[in-house]
Amino acid sequence: MKTKRIEISLVKYLMLFLNWVTVTAVTGFILVTTDIIRDSYVARDFIDRVEALPRRPGMIFAACALLMGILTCTFIMRDIVHFENGKLEAGSLVFDFVVSIAIVSLLNFNYNGILLWVFANVIFYTKNSSGQFVFMLLAVLSFVGTDYGLVSVNCPLYDIQDYIGCYEAGQQSYILGFYNVLISLNMVIFIIFCVFVIQEQRGTIQEVNELYGKLSVANEELQQANIQLQKYADMKEKMGQTKERNRLAREIHDTLGHTLTGISAGIDACIAMIEIAPDKTKSQLEVISGVTREGIQEIRRSVSQLRPDALERLSLESAIQKLVKDTNTLAKTKVTFDCQVRPLYFGEDEEKAIYRVIQESLTNAMRHGQATQVEIRMWRRDGDVRLTIQDNGVGCEKIKPGFGTEHIKERIALLNGTVVFDGSHGFLVDATIPIRWGGDYDQGIDSR
Repeated sequence: MKTKRIEISLVKYLMLFLNWVTVTAVTGFILVTTDIIRDSYVARDFIDRVEALPRRPGMIFAACALLMGILTCTFIMRDIVHFENGKLEAGSLVFDFVVSIAIVSLLNFNYNGILLWVFANVIFYTKNSSGQFVFMLLAVLSFVGTDYGLVSVNCPLYDIQDYIGCYEAGQQSYILGFYNVLISLNMVIFIIFCVFVIQEQRGTIQEVNELYGKLSVANEELQQANIQLQKYADMKEKMGQTKERNRLAREIHDTLGHTLTGISAGIDACIAMIEIAPDKTKSQLEVISGVTREGIQEIRRSVSQLRPDALERLSLESAIQKLVKDTNTLAKTKVTFDCQVRPLYFGEDEEKAIYRVIQESLTNAMRHGQATQVEIRMWRRDGDVRLTIQDNGVGCEKIKPGFGTEHIKERIALLNGTVVFDGSHGFLVDATIPIRWGGDYDQGIDSR
């Protein structure tokens, strides 16, 4: 496409050069012939057989040369400098049209091929413009309207044929042939220019069609991608719903399971003491009642916000200490908590996971392990928090996946941690949790 535009520009330069030659040849021929007529003393005969004479042929020659120079300058400015403003470019084309009409008028309409060059510029520079039709119509009408045969009907004009007739027959044929060749060459080059423009336009249309084809293919691919994306969004939504259901189930299981286990252990103690120590039984029942109310509140809290109520009111360490105290009060199980991380302050999701893991482990130790002692330890190692919950319960040789242990795995996995279980000596929960230490941890040091 770039090569085609270069070819078109070269054709325009060739047309300009040819018009320079033609205009100069016509005006120069009239000037030279006028001097010959004057010097040969045949002026009276020449004046008698012509309808009009050019005034000051020398001035006509100079004026046409000056106007052709002006046309050349405006052409170079458009073709090389380029007008940034579209209105300025259109104005330059109108200016070229006015100057070319002036040249044709000075030549007494004996040559109007310069208008074809202006017409070529109009085609080249306005092919993508909304005013192209107006410019082209104006150019066509001006070319037809400046024909010598049409204008000479109403106006007396000098005819270059009369000047050619002043020479001998052999010379006349050469001069007339040269004149016609110049006019014909101008027409041929203009036609070549139009062919190049049509080819360029055809190439542009072909490129547009190719781009349209690629765009159609891309659009089809985009539609398929949208369909796949919609399927993926639906699948992700279902996965999110399933994940949320599992999370809600874990929250309710952890809260409700721990509460009911504590109540069950407390009631068993009341049954054992009711006959021998009614007062202690009453106190135990009051504790059970308080734990029950707290359990109900925490269940409601878990359903609404899915965060332990104890963590809402207390720090993580205080919430664990309260959990340990309630367990020691309600059940026969002795729970100890050894924390070597100070302060025990993490992100909300980290605190929630640690609390729930400890809560679930205590529930499993009392419900399934029949443990009488549980030891909880936390310490920092290589940027991680190590959490172990060891009980002295019955343990198990082969650990079967259960609801509680699966919840513990899921909670630790959400923090990109790891957890292992060991049932050879009682039951051990050993979790390694990567913690996001940093600014929040430092703030915890300052505030607590």
